[in-house]
Amino acid sequence: MSRPSIGGAADRLLRSSALSDDAGRLRYVSGAREEALHRLGIASVQDLLLDVPRHYLDLTNVVPIAQADVGMAATIKGTVDKVKLKEPRPRFKIVEVSLIDETGVLVASFFKQPWLKDQIHEGDVLVLQGRIGFGYGFKQMKSPFFENLGQEAASGRRMRILPVHAVTEGLSAAWMRRIESAAIADVGDVCDFMPAHFVAVHTLMTEARAIRQVQFPHSVAAAERGRRRLAYDELLLLQLALLTRTEIESKGLTPPQHVVTGPHLALLRQKLPFTLTDEQTQAADEILADMASSHLMNRLLLGDVGTGKTAVAALALAAVADTGTQAAVMAPTSVLARQYATKLGPLLDGADISWALVTGATPEAERKETAAAVKEGRLCVVFGTTAILSADIDFAHLTLVVIDEQHRFGVNQRALLRSKGAGADMLAMTATPIPRTLALSVYGDLAVSRIQKRPVAGAGITTKVLTPENADIAYGAIRDAVAHGQQAYVVCPLVDEKDKGDELDEVPDAMKTGAKELHAATAVARRLQEQVFPEMRIGLLHGRMSAAQKDEVMGEFAQGRIDVLVSTTVIEVGVDVPNATVMIVFDADRFGLATLHQLRGRVGRGSISGSVYLIAAAKKGSPARERLAALEKTSDGAELAELDLKLRHEGELLGYRQSGGVSLRVADLARDVDLVQYAYVDAREIAAADPTLDAPQDRLLKDEMQRRFGGYFEEVERA
Repeated sequence: MSRPSIGGAADRLLRSSALSDDAGRLRYVSGAREEALHRLGIASVQDLLLDVPRHYLDLTNVVPIAQADVGMAATIKGTVDKVKLKEPRPRFKIVEVSLIDETGVLVASFFKQPWLKDQIHEGDVLVLQGRIGFGYGFKQMKSPFFENLGQEAASGRRMRILPVHAVTEGLSAAWMRRIESAAIADVGDVCDFMPAHFVAVHTLMTEARAIRQVQFPHSVAAAERGRRRLAYDELLLLQLALLTRTEIESKGLTPPQHVVTGPHLALLRQKLPFTLTDEQTQAADEILADMASSHLMNRLLLGDVGTGKTAVAALALAAVADTGTQAAVMAPTSVLARQYATKLGPLLDGADISWALVTGATPEAERKETAAAVKEGRLCVVFGTTAILSADIDFAHLTLVVIDEQHRFGVNQRALLRSKGAGADMLAMTATPIPRTLALSVYGDLAVSRIQKRPVAGAGITTKVLTPENADIAYGAIRDAVAHGQQAYVVCPLVDEKDKGDELDEVPDAMKTGAKELHAATAVARRLQEQVFPEMRIGLLHGRMSAAQKDEVMGEFAQGRIDVLVSTTVIEVGVDVPNATVMIVFDADRFGLATLHQLRGRVGRGSISGSVYLIAAAKKGSPARERLAALEKTSDGAELAELDLKLRHEGELLGYRQSGGVSLRVADLARDVDLVQYAYVDAREIAAADPTLDAPQDRLLKDEMQRRFGGYFEEVERA
């Protein structure tokens, strides 16, 4: 067996080093094509090689038109005979393409895509994939997936499996294949950075082979095997990045060893108005054990709405008081921050623990007094919004940071809060249902505690999906509730009618109803007051109001001076008004399942059951309607989270793309469950032996990790 030459190895290393180069260095990439690649998020050579095709056309399975069975899915290849643009009714255009092969004719119809008339021409060779129908004497396909082979077919080039990438204006799928092919030929034979042990144990392809099989596979099965190798790479590198980031953050720090057997904690336990459940006790024990240890605490407390996370957090705050240090509790909204103060304040008072609230609405004189007390160490606990990140809030000795709904804060904001107390322990909390795979991957650097069962079951919630034509049913429920002295929420996706709402889409295009006009809170509040409920007291709450205005409105609602509160999703997290029993959500198809689940958790919190009406224009049997129907069937947040993950990208699920976090390009957390677990375990094995990845055998791993996630480290270090 011959050994590879030193020259050959050096050549492969040179190819590997080129992965960081701009994509513009590649053949066929310049000018407009380079700009098009940038629009697709492809900036480097590596970005291009890891751009997994969104679809594969299996040309080994092409069926002659005559043999394609009606009612079955099929792949058809033929030549375009005619292209027609029809308009059976105003503003409803259909492009009709007649395709022929040696055995017959098939008519493909494309709805509301008139531009295809200029993209498909007589004589073009098309591959269609879809379900076969029959009508007007011909076999048909309605809105099939298609690929115009164009010059590729004319050149006689034979491809068994045709990769189809996401493309954009100025870059066709054919050109994308040509660029990918040239890139693989020039730099695709890279050195494998992955330790051979993990490649062998998980029966994975080498990296170079995986790239080739993903881009130009020998079979669909080979493409999937290649994708799995690249997905494992991504998941492992992300885990290592998270663990290394933790190492960077804790370097040179001496974590506090909190006292967890002191008088404040004992007194707080006595003051709790209920006995902790087994799950709450276990979560509290895990948190307190971390706080008492000599290691920095990085823990995530997961718990659905109403599971009692707040009580568990209170115990951690009491341990800080017993240690004689300070804690900061940061919430994403002033409403939630004030609610923490309202709920936990009396408990802390009973345990003789000092506290204060700091938000954007805090009067200047009060804020100055609080800042002075914090700096002098006279205040133990500070509740607040991002206002506590301000330079004037300077802690004497901050040893615990509690961040609620942490994915709503950017990396810089989280790091800035921790920087106010060198070596402070961190407890992150969220009521957003998070699938296990997402918790392991995106929050892989955090230890996880879960509370799944509610200590008090509550009166329960019923959820019903309605079309806009049936909105009167929901209005009737509000009238009945208010007549019995109860209150209601009405939730809208927009603040104002002028808003486009593009940034509010939480679901894939396939899930949307297509309705252009979305409900705006300001307009709905006005209409309800003037036309629907003139006898009721209507309130308005949205994110563009000042903190003081939001606090005032929520105060009036909590005190029963508002009957119906019209709001955007600012009420999603933490708002607790037990007298609210009915909720209407307009344009419910524009929200993810997790958000809708959070929203409906605002009602049914008291002794009276809650009713939630999800109003959407989706038709029965449509993907959007089926998605919403899941909320009618279950109130299990974990079950809904898994379903939501299948429908949406993990970054969209938590919004961390916009929060200075990281995203996954290849891995699919819904289908790569085993790879997530492998990566989680393997990364810890590597990090335990070499926390900084500076050992010679880990240098390639470290280089690749920094190439992919280096920007994340820069953000943390800057913060």
